[in-house]
Amino acid sequence: MVKLHQLKVYKGSTKRRKVIGRGLGSGHGTYSGRGAKGQGSRKSGNVRPGFEGGRQPLIRQAPKLRGFKSIHGEAFAVKVSRLNKFDNGDKVTAASLFKMGITRVREQKVKIVLGGELKKKVEVFVPVSATAKAAIEKAGGKVNA
Repeated sequence: MVKLHQLKVYKGSTKRRKVIGRGLGSGHGTYSGRGAKGQGSRKSGNVRPGFEGGRQPLIRQAPKLRGFKSIHGEAFAVKVSRLNKFDNGDKVTAASLFKMGITRVREQKVKIVLGGELKKKVEVFVPVSATAKAAIEKAGGKVNA
């Protein structure tokens, strides 16, 4: 097994540090590896990221997104007929909808909308559309949201 003190540096695997600004004898004299003239040859040649030499930057040329995007995502619509998975007298919450496999995220925003027919008497604790509320109450259920 090779030990740390037995390791050796192979010839050509390392490079000497570039020493600049130390005259002609250093091998990097006159322009110190910066080339002649221009912004890069000046002492403050490094400019901020995104600076494009004074022209209008590309990020400012691009069209902006107009309008308004709400940070509150849209509610996931659940059809009334999906509530037939529940038993009579069950409570319908966002967590119970997740547990039954109707929604994919535990605390997802949910809204019950009309779609199909409800045959179970359930108690609903999530937002409900007006037509869905009528369908739930027609089946003998109750809406508490």
